[in-house]
Amino acid sequence: MRHDRWMEEAIREAHRAEQIGEVPIGAVVVCDGEIIGRGHNLRETDQDPTAHAEMVAIREAANRLGSWRLPQCNLYVTLEPCPMCSGAILLSRLNTVVFGTYDPKAGCAGTLMNLLRDPRFNHQAEVIGGIMEEDCSQLLTGFFQQLRQRKQKKRSAD
Repeated sequence: MRHDRWMEEAIREAHRAEQIGEVPIGAVVVCDGEIIGRGHNLRETDQDPTAHAEMVAIREAANRLGSWRLPQCNLYVTLEPCPMCSGAILLSRLNTVVFGTYDPKAGCAGTLMNLLRDPRFNHQAEVIGGIMEEDCSQLLTGFFQQLRQRKQKKRSAD
């Protein structure tokens, strides 16, 4: 399976988030070789703590299929899923999760823990990490560097 193709689409979504001042994280849900859900971070825009890229993409996919069950679908996301998103992945029965860069602060697909592979749950998802990792990591690093620079310039101007 060619994961780069779909990760590039998730990266496009991350750029959409960045354009509106959101942390650049993007996600797509793929089913039978077609994107059926797209999402990017909207937490600041919507003032919604659940508006993570994965959640937005999963909701769109479920609406498109008319079912909350997505066992034939795969999720591609630029950053390792957090606990909330990992829970939504399990509850929606997604088959596979492919992510770009690891999240040392909140990653629950292998870094801090692996909720997606925990046999105590009634569903497990296959996990593939590190796809286009450098590209995904650079999006986040660049965003936060620019944010810090803007804050420094503002402090200097005050």
